[in-house]
Amino acid sequence: MTNRRVVVTGLGATTPLGGTITDTWDALLAGRSGIAPMEHDWVERYELPVTFAGELAVPAADVLTKVEVRRMDPSAQYAVIAAREAWADAGEPEVDPERLGVAIGTGIGGVWTLLSQWDVLKEKGLRRVFPLAVPMLMPNSASGNVSLALGARAGAHTTVSACASGAESMGTGYEMIRSGKADVVVAGGTEAAIHPICFAGFAQMQALSTRNDSPETASRPYDTTRDGFVMAEGCGLIVMESEEHARARGARIYAELASIGMSSDAHHITAPEPEGAGASRAMREAVEGAGLAASDICHINAHATSTPVGDVAESNAIRRAFGAAADGMCVSATKSMTGHLLGAAGALEGLFTILSVHHRIAPAAINVTDFDPEIALDVIRGENRTLPSGDIAALNNSFGFGGHNVALVIKSI
Repeated sequence: MTNRRVVVTGLGATTPLGGTITDTWDALLAGRSGIAPMEHDWVERYELPVTFAGELAVPAADVLTKVEVRRMDPSAQYAVIAAREAWADAGEPEVDPERLGVAIGTGIGGVWTLLSQWDVLKEKGLRRVFPLAVPMLMPNSASGNVSLALGARAGAHTTVSACASGAESMGTGYEMIRSGKADVVVAGGTEAAIHPICFAGFAQMQALSTRNDSPETASRPYDTTRDGFVMAEGCGLIVMESEEHARARGARIYAELASIGMSSDAHHITAPEPEGAGASRAMREAVEGAGLAASDICHINAHATSTPVGDVAESNAIRRAFGAAADGMCVSATKSMTGHLLGAAGALEGLFTILSVHHRIAPAAINVTDFDPEIALDVIRGENRTLPSGDIAALNNSFGFGGHNVALVIKSI
């Protein structure tokens, strides 16, 4: 491992709040909800108990060509859209293809392709199955397609660690640059899992909010009336570079990706460890890896899914990691507006953390009308919070089924 600093020079996203990261960020700061009723016939056909979600604000078919839509699963489509934006935002850096990498995570992968082609096989026979079915349904389809689009040959990696996938993939990109394997990496997460089987499975688990009468207020992290998370889809990607490479080409730098901390709970396949032991270790590892003290963290973009158990467990974990220093950290809960993008959540919230540090503003949560007294955090509500001037650092938390814990530290530069 080298001492190379890793900086962020490009951002791209397609989300329930907007078709670009700029539109998404503006909507986030305006406190708008991206959650709405679903208009799919399968919602009624399968008698799903949840009828709303955070679907893309701009459908992929409005951005890509018909050929691209046909040859890629939606999860890869979203990644290509975000990658193009991020690459352009970074100024389309000139880099040796063998020094350019890709790391894009997903929680579920090409579920639409997998199940639709299974239906084709059952109903119409072998000859009607699409020849590209396998390369479309595989979880690494997004990283493969983005690496093809950019000519990236340093490696195309895919992390699958449930809702921590996107953040962990950013960590993979960070480590590629730190190790000297690459100079530039496009990293993040993508998810296109608004599919009836996903709703059915999560609903049977009683993990989803059932506020069908008020979708825009259904995601309410830290509120006493929270009743589950809200399904959403999209992609968030960053272009990261070694600082030396970025400076040499005169790139605009948003922030430094300073460290990653990871741990596992080994507690339960879906439930978080209630005292936050594993999650707190990931946070401490990230802070220490960045060469910081607990008191140096001024802001946290929390995982904050709006589940009764999860929100309290994360609050416990933050307190366990930082002790009294947590009193000086303001906390954003952006899933209140975006919903939960599953494998793309940590990546998108990583982008939000980068922008918070860059613009010195942290987004306020919406829908928190009766704050849960069990939450011992300074959660931003009502108005966005201005972050301090000077050198600052923020933390992005992501946790996933299977006990995956990931924390990223973002520093001003």
